[in-house]
Formats: sequence, structure tokens, C-alpha cells
Amino acid sequence: MNAAVRSITRVALQRDCLPFAIYEGYQGLVDGGKYIKQLGWEDVRGLLSVGGTSIGTARCADFRKREGRLKAVYNLITNGIDALIVIGGDGSLTGADTLRAEWSGLVDELVKTNKVKAEDCKHLREDLTIVGLVGSIDNDMSSTDITIGAVTSLHRICEAVDNLTSTALSHQRAFVVEVMGRHCGWLSLMAGIAVGADWVFLPERPPPLNHDQYGDDWETEMCDIIKKYRKMGNRKSLVIVAEGAIDRQLRPIKADAVQKVLSERLGLDTRVTCLGHVQRGGTACAYDRYLATVQGVEAVDAVLRSKPGTPAPMIGINHNKITSTPLMEAVKLTQSVAQAIHDKDFDKAMELRDPEFLAMYEAFLHSTIYSFNPTNPLPEKDRLRIGIIHTGAPAGGMNAATRIAARLCLNKGHTPLAIRNGFSGLIKDEVKSLSWADTIGWQVRGGSELGTNRDHPQPLPGGPKVSPKGDGGFIDLGLIAYHLQKHDINALLIIGGFEAYTAQLTMTHARDMFPAFCIPMIQLPATVSNNVPGTDFSVGSDTALNVIVEATDRIKLSANASRKRVFVVEVQGGSCGYLATLGGLTTGATTVYIPEDKINIATLQRDIQHIIKRYADEDRRNIPSEGRVIIRSEMASSTYTTDVISKILRTEGSGLFDSRTAVLGHLQQGGVPSPLDRIRATRLAVNCITWLEHAAFDARAENSDNHIPGTSEIYTRSPKTSCIIGIVGADIAFTPVLESLAHADVKSRRGKDQWWMGYTKLIKVLSKYEYEDLADEEGKVDLLKNRRDQEPDSVKRRGTIASPTSPTSKKGDE
Repeated sequence: MNAAVRSITRVALQRDCLPFAIYEGYQGLVDGGKYIKQLGWEDVRGLLSVGGTSIGTARCADFRKREGRLKAVYNLITNGIDALIVIGGDGSLTGADTLRAEWSGLVDELVKTNKVKAEDCKHLREDLTIVGLVGSIDNDMSSTDITIGAVTSLHRICEAVDNLTSTALSHQRAFVVEVMGRHCGWLSLMAGIAVGADWVFLPERPPPLNHDQYGDDWETEMCDIIKKYRKMGNRKSLVIVAEGAIDRQLRPIKADAVQKVLSERLGLDTRVTCLGHVQRGGTACAYDRYLATVQGVEAVDAVLRSKPGTPAPMIGINHNKITSTPLMEAVKLTQSVAQAIHDKDFDKAMELRDPEFLAMYEAFLHSTIYSFNPTNPLPEKDRLRIGIIHTGAPAGGMNAATRIAARLCLNKGHTPLAIRNGFSGLIKDEVKSLSWADTIGWQVRGGSELGTNRDHPQPLPGGPKVSPKGDGGFIDLGLIAYHLQKHDINALLIIGGFEAYTAQLTMTHARDMFPAFCIPMIQLPATVSNNVPGTDFSVGSDTALNVIVEATDRIKLSANASRKRVFVVEVQGGSCGYLATLGGLTTGATTVYIPEDKINIATLQRDIQHIIKRYADEDRRNIPSEGRVIIRSEMASSTYTTDVISKILRTEGSGLFDSRTAVLGHLQQGGVPSPLDRIRATRLAVNCITWLEHAAFDARAENSDNHIPGTSEIYTRSPKTSCIIGIVGADIAFTPVLESLAHADVKSRRGKDQWWMGYTKLIKVLSKYEYEDLADEEGKVDLLKNRRDQEPDSVKRRGTIASPTSPTSKKGDE
């Protein structure tokens, strides 16, 4: 929420608006006075790394009454405020819409009782502009894919449960963990996937899952599943329970009841952990900072384009694009989920959630619960020997993807073959089938358990012009083909980044010469650089981004302690500026240097002058100078290196500011994968195995009458059977690797269409490149002075207000 307040404030100032903060939510709006404060640029400094909401929140019974709303209108009018940006859940947004609906009548009443003068509020009497931002850890608002705060809450849950898992494994215990989610199971489902839970309880989909077999007896169904996991070598059992979990008769399912079942029926040493308000706090993760920042920009724009009589908008995100939809339509749709649950129409409740929720639920079922579905495994003739290989640099989530892929293969009767140490390991016969127990604990492990390197298939003459990066070398295509045939691999899952992409491209191009490559092949993009064409997000990029955010937050603390110090922070990303750009946006960097935007003398001069101006202005106004950060992508320039830029800054800032460097290096490739990367890895892996099955089925059908002796039944040269899987918007997309060439810059090792490129300008906007304070001699900012006299009437009285209600607002909590 603080990231949203910062974004709204700074963008509003640059749009010639007057921003206020309403402290303590609607209670502050009712009480007025000191609770309504004009905001300047420096008032929101440092908010990105602060958890919760710095302007406070409070439940407000007064606002639910007309008398309270009348006071709120009085305080808005006397402060000249005619627009309200509300950050909260459906209850908070509904309250704002109620205020808007009563606005004219309340203003008339204030005029009639002589509490305000008609001429002072004439411009305000027609309409109150309302814009909603959804802040809810439950992610329970319809018409948006994700809400502000949900991913951070998921981080807190996963951190806690990861620690519990260590205890559970040591003592062979079972843990029942209760997480928040009164009417929405998003947190419990995503946490269950991210930590590798054995069972999850959701309000939208009560157990038992197999109603025909178990009726309403969810206890027996859960015990049967967990008992089988134990027999297969699982040393721990983990159950995630949403606080609003119910059975099919709408009876609550509590964590204590689940503990009793596991203890009494399975004899497991079972403990209960209720995470409670731990889930609501802590520093915001990278994704929430990004989401709140860009939605804050759109909220200000929505205020400025609003017209009387138009429905109040809610700012959301759909298919990775910021959206604006009618607020009350979204609220009503959200409330219809709870009604569907009340009516026991659980299928409808699931359908009313965003498409990704249903897709992830299916992914969880297929990779976990359906292990024991009596319709599996597949018939012998439909089973595959699927090779799984990692190539390129390690990335968080590679192991999670491999775990899910291997277990889904085993569930369906396929043979998952781990190819260790990339293509060089393949030609050394480092190939081993994976068992269910082999992948225990892989969901939370960083790096690559299979091993990976940059060794690359040697392209044929006329093939794609590629070269291994770093210490990678070329491997003969004939050797690779021979060993694929030797191990009877008839489908291939390649997990990696741009090396994986060009390796698959090379093998696809060589199909005419080597029949061993005429098998279904699919790449699951996994790279910190997020530079693979055909996907908005690669597995591993979110983990790296969170490492950058955490490290840069600490660096800024050092910079702030030294006051006048600029750190140049070098991040990875190769020739792709994704990490630097999103890292700069989510850490409050002054500017970023990326390969796509070349650095030159003019660029450095402009940025140095901007920093000098900022420090000089802070000195003049007696504002404590803050440390600053510039983020530089590792390949932004071969001339202007991180060290060179820092030395130039130090020289030019002599006597005013100092400069230091920080190179994050391989920290970005290691560590525990972020929850988002684990979730994305799971969803992509499930879809990869399903796609390989369908491609193999089509290949068998194609060759049934024209089978070539000496070749596998699965023989295909169709370009459609060599694909990249990707997340495009909120959907899963399969792009034939040969078609993707049109969208790839192979020489620069990145895609041509990079959705995030426009944010480089926003970083500068939020760093005050385009804004001048109008300050008086004492250094106090009067944002209206000298400004309104120059503005048209349509703009003069336009203002915005950032007013969070509850930092994790849900209906009834306001």
C-alpha cells in the first residue's frame, strides 16, 4: 500500500494535482483536522521498503452512518478535495461508492445548515470522483487477476512453512497450517502448491474431491492420500487450511479438527500452526511494489479523465495489463462468489474466480491428488519416456518444475528420465529414471539438482547462428542424437533460458538429418534474465528480482546512513534489461542503465546534473539528504562499466556527494525460489507434460500407416511439435520454436517485444526528473501557489487523496 501512496503522490504532483493523505482511514476522514494532510514530494520518501500503511488505518463505525458521512463530506469540502482514491477491499470500496451516491444530498445539507458556503463548494456539488485500488491479501476481488498485498502475504506464509518443513522432516511430523482466506482460497491454494503440501482446504471447493467414492467423508479421503504418501517415503505431512474452509454441508473445517483426524486415525505426531497476522506484515515483495506503483499511476490518470455521472472505476490487472473496470460491478461479482458458496454451487464459485485460480487448482490436482486416481496410469501404448534436461545458467524454480514434471509422469505411467549436467551429461550417459522419492523437497531448493551448464549443440551449416555464452562449448549433434536413441527418449522437456531456446532451435533445424530429433520437444523458460521470446515471465526471474530488492533495500540503508552517497548497483540480465528496469522501479532507483538504451556521454551528463541538483536542493531547503541508487545491467555498456560510472559520479560530485559500487552477481541465481516462481514452475510443468502427451498421440496417429522401419512410432517433423511454453498475459501459450524466430533477437539474446520497456521513463518520473517544487523562502511547499492562477477552471480544483482503509481490508474490517 505504501508503494501506491508514493506513486499516487508523486504522479499527482507532476499532473498539477494537489494530493492529500487521509490518516487512519475513514475515521480520519470523519474526524478531519490533523488527520488530513497535504503531501509533498519528500513526504513519501522511503515508503517502498516500509510494510503496512504509513498513513494508518482504522475501523470506522461512524462512516457507516449518514451522520458520519456528512462529517466526511464537510472535511473534504473544507480541504478543497473533489477526488478520492481508496485503497482497500470490497467493503471499503463499497463505502466509498455509497459516499459518492449521497454526495449531492450531503453537500446540499451542509449548505442549508450554513456549515459551508454555497460559493465555496459550487464546483464540488455535482459529483465526487472515486477511484478504487484493491488492497487485499486474500486476492478475493473479481475483475482483477491479483490484488495489492496478496503476493507479499504469500511470501510470509511460504517463509514460515518452509521453516516448519525442516522441523517436520527431522521428526517425521505432520503440520496443519491455518492461513487467511475467509471466502477465498487463493492463499491456501498457492501456498499449498509453493510448499508442496499434501492437501489443501479451500472455501470454494470443499472436500471430498471424489464425491462418488467418499460421499461427505473428507476425513477418510484425506487420510487415504496422506497414508499413501507416507508409504512412498514421505517423512512429513503438510496440510494447508484456509480460515474459511468448509465441507460440502457448509460446516467449518478447522485446523484443530484436521489435527485430531491425523493424530487419531493415522497416529501421526501432528502440530497446528496458525500464522495469523504474520501474513499481513513485512516489507512488500517485488511484485507488490511493481503492482502498486503502476496501478497508482493509472489511478491518477483515472481521476483526471473522470466525468460526472460515469461509474467509479476500479484499477486492476488482467493479462499482465493494467485495467480500469466499473467498481461496483467488480464488487457485486466478488460478493456473488460468497453467495455461490452459500448456495452450495461450488462449480460456479470456482468459475467466478480468475482463470489462473482454476488453472492452478487443476495443476495441483494433477500433480498431487490424481496420483491415486483409478483411471491412471495411461495404457501401455500411450506411455512415454520423457527426457528432462536443464541447460544454461541455474534459475530459481528449475527444481520445482522438474519435481512436478517427474511426478506427473509417474502418475500417468510415463518414465521421467533425468539427464544430468546438460547436453555434455547426455553424451556421457548421465541419464537416470526419477522415482517419486527422488524429488522430495525439490519444491523449495534453489539451483539445479540435475546440474546445468552452457554446453550447446553444434549448429549445422545453414542453421541458426548461435554461440555458447561464457565457458560453454559446442557438442556434436550426432552424439546428442545417438544418445537420445540409446536411451529411447521419445519426448524431451528442456528447462532453461536462451541457451535452451537456441539448443532446441538447433535440434529442430537438424531434424532432416537426425531422426532422433523428430520427437516432441518443448522448452520451459527458466532464466533470471527473462529474455526468452514467447513468454512474459520466465521461471527464476521473480526470485532474482526479489534478491535485487532485498539487497538494494539494505544498500539504501547504508547510503542513507552516509546521507550523501550514490550506489551504482550492478545486476545480471545479460543483454536484457528486465531485471534492471523492474529492479529500479521496485527499489526507487534514481535511474537505470540497460542494454536496450545505450549509455553515452549525454546520458551520464544529464543524470549527474540531476543528482547534483537534487542534493543541492535538499541542502538549500534543509532536507536531510538521502542516499541514492542507480541500477546498471551487467551488459549495459562495455565502456561505461559499473566502476567507471561510479568514479565519474565521485569526481563530478566532489564536495556534494560520494559514490560506491555493489555487484550482486550470482546471488541472483541462488537461494530459495520465490513463491511466484514455484507457482509458475508448477503450472508450466503440468502443461508441458500434457502438451507432450498430445503431441506424441498426434505423431503416432500420423505415422500409423507410414511407419518408417528403424524409427520410433513417435516420429514427427511438424514444426508444431517443437514449441516454447509461455505465460502470455494470464494465459498459457505454445509457440513453435521456428515461428518464434520472428520475435527473437538471437544476436542480442532477447525477445523483440518486451512489455516492460516503457517503465524506464516511469522510473525517472518517480525520481523527480520532470518536476519542480514551488517552495517559499522557508522551504515549505505550497503546491497551489503560483500554479492555480495559470490553470483552466477544469483543473484548478482537482485534487487526489490516497486513503487506505485496512492494509488487508476485507468486508467487515473497515
